[in-house]
Amino acid sequence: MKINGIKHIFFDLDHTLWDFDKNSALTFEKIFELHNVCVNTSDFLRIYEPINLSYWKLYREEKIDKANLRYRRLKDTFEAVDFEVSDDMIDKLSEDYINFLATFNHLFEGTIEILEHLRTDYHLHIITNGFEEAQQRKMDNAKISQYFKTVTNSEAAGVKKPNPIIFNHALELAEAQPAESLMIGDNYEADILGALDVGLDAILFNYHNYNDVDHIKQVKELKDLKRYL
Repeated sequence: MKINGIKHIFFDLDHTLWDFDKNSALTFEKIFELHNVCVNTSDFLRIYEPINLSYWKLYREEKIDKANLRYRRLKDTFEAVDFEVSDDMIDKLSEDYINFLATFNHLFEGTIEILEHLRTDYHLHIITNGFEEAQQRKMDNAKISQYFKTVTNSEAAGVKKPNPIIFNHALELAEAQPAESLMIGDNYEADILGALDVGLDAILFNYHNYNDVDHIKQVKELKDLKRYL
C-alpha cells in the first residue's frame, strides 16, 4: 500500500543502511591484530554485541555518557570472556575502534538501489544517534553522502532518539512538516516510537525480527520499501 503525502524521508544510519555488525566485526579483527590482543574474535563478539546494545540504551536514556559507553562495553566484555586486559589497553582499543570503524563500508543489501529509487521523488535525510566524528566518515567512505540533504546527529541536537527534540531539530533543518515526513529505522523504540510521537509516519526495518510489531509498517529487506514508496 503506497503512502501518500510524503515529501521527506528520514533514515537511521547504523543497522539500517550501514551494516554496523559486519563493519564492527571487521574493525575488532583489525584492532586486536594491531595491538596483539589474542582473544577469539567470534567469542568476543557473541558477548559484546548484547552488552553494546544495553549500553547504547543507557546512552539514549542519558544514563551514561559517551566516555563510559566506550569504556564499559569493552571492560564488561573482556571480563565476561575471562581475558585480562589493562585499562590503558582498553582506552587504546576504544580509540582505535572509532578511528578504524569508518574505514569499513559494507551497506545492507539493496541500500543503493532503494536510495536511487527514492531520490527522484523525495528529499532524503539522516537522523542518527551515532558519534558525530564517525557518522559523516561512514557515509563518505560508503559513498552515500550525496543522497542526503541534511544529517542530524544526537551530539549536535543535544539529545538522542527517541527524544522529540532531535526529531524536531531534524524537521527544522530539513524545512519539513511532520505530516509530510516519514522515518525509516531498525530500532522500534528510538526510531519508530520516537517518530510517531512527534507526528511522523514510520516504517520499521525489521531485520532483527522483532515480535509483536504487526501493527507497525515494516519491511525485512530494504528493497521492500518500494511497496510503500
